[in-house]
Amino acid sequence: MATEDKNRATAAAILPLVGGAANVSSVVHCMTRLRLGLHDRSLVDDEALKALPAVMGVVEDDTYQIVLGPGTVARVTPEFEQLVREAREAAPEPAGAAEPATTTAAELAAQGAAIKAARKAKNATPFKLFLRKIANIFVPLIPALIGCGIIAGLNGLLKNLGWLTSVTPALGAMASGFMALIAVFVGYNTAKEFGGTPILGGAVAAIIVFPGVADIEAFGQKLSPGQGGVLGALGAAVLAVYVEKWCRRWVPEALDVLVTPTLTVLISGLVTIFGLMYVAGEVSTAIGDFANWLLSNGGAGAGLVLGGFFLPLVMLGLHQALIPIHTTLIEQQGYTVLLPILAMAGAGQVGAALAVYLRLPRNESIRRTIKSALPAGLLGVGEPLIYGVSLPLGRPFITACVGGAFGGAFVGFFNQLGSAVGSTAIGPSGWALFPLLDGNHGLGTTIAIYAGGLLVGYLAGFVATYFFGFSKDLLAEFNVSQEPAVSAVAATGGPAAPVTDPAPEPARA
Repeated sequence: MATEDKNRATAAAILPLVGGAANVSSVVHCMTRLRLGLHDRSLVDDEALKALPAVMGVVEDDTYQIVLGPGTVARVTPEFEQLVREAREAAPEPAGAAEPATTTAAELAAQGAAIKAARKAKNATPFKLFLRKIANIFVPLIPALIGCGIIAGLNGLLKNLGWLTSVTPALGAMASGFMALIAVFVGYNTAKEFGGTPILGGAVAAIIVFPGVADIEAFGQKLSPGQGGVLGALGAAVLAVYVEKWCRRWVPEALDVLVTPTLTVLISGLVTIFGLMYVAGEVSTAIGDFANWLLSNGGAGAGLVLGGFFLPLVMLGLHQALIPIHTTLIEQQGYTVLLPILAMAGAGQVGAALAVYLRLPRNESIRRTIKSALPAGLLGVGEPLIYGVSLPLGRPFITACVGGAFGGAFVGFFNQLGSAVGSTAIGPSGWALFPLLDGNHGLGTTIAIYAGGLLVGYLAGFVATYFFGFSKDLLAEFNVSQEPAVSAVAATGGPAAPVTDPAPEPARA
């Protein structure tokens, strides 16, 4: 089957299982997940969705998320959107409806809203909602960070080898162009996420990277272009949103088109230049200094904590707070030293999954799930192993975290010895992170340390799970022949446990 036909077939299989086109209110995707806004959650057939060959799992959050994996989701989403449009055009919603149908629809909508509200209640704290907004600002930038990061790595390799000297300047421009203007994109996305006019957020953030700010003095110091970076851009755009909303309330409609954008840029711009750039610059510098200090002095201990507790942070949704920190480090130093350590959490999952495979020789269903999910796990896509194997089993999830802790300690130890291992972009993990690696002691040393960390994570996760991941009761329950199922819990004949606190992009570190 042609790739296009395969993607359309996947989209066509998903659509009726989420309640049809009429039940879909929004369609977006991240690096691995198709994220759907649904009118009525009760119309979704979870088990049938999980049974689809292309579906690695489903996750519930403020949107209904179907895990398809990197690459696949970017191709299936347009096909899904096209099918939704075609279905709506073929069967437009009637202008009026009979009274019984209206009542039934209202009852179903109320039922769906109640289910959705109950499942979201645990996660709808102001802090977590704020973190989701922050993630929504930075996640759309990840493809550009990855592309430019790989080009930067290629350019560095060519420079070290002395090859293609006439091409390397062009590659350098391609790799650096986005990072030079990343503040503008952050400002645009921030204004969009907080309910303002996106282009005004981008316009205010652009002040930060404008070369002319070098002629301006604030707090007794000359400003420098880019001072404050993405944090300054985020703050400037949020301020612009509040100024714009204030103007919309008080400026007469006849003058709104002229006065509101002018005041938004003027007020926000002045505050940015004479306040935010300096303050955000100091905060950004402090973040970079703290990250370097933590790994230089904490070393193995810091790596153990970061690698071991990353997946629990993901399950709580708190990992989103790390995204602007990663971006700030990349902007300042050219790479983030935190991501390779956090990536060890995925290595622990792989090792744990291998141990589960050997410890449950009679459970064909779980072994089949592991075999299908392991390649994705090696490439840093951890959701299938987490939600299909370790998390439903319980104890293996904890032992997988132990594996991540040991892998993180290994990488952190070498950081303490002075060999920094970093990533020029965020998003990828596992083996997929190799093209993005960078450090202060040459590419060969950096790759060797990272590969060593992965091996330690695999081994520690395997050993911890094989010897401590199963109690006698757990082995007796799961090490039996089962009918084919799509997850570890389903394999036992019990209900599949819903994920109420999911891992938004990136469970992959």
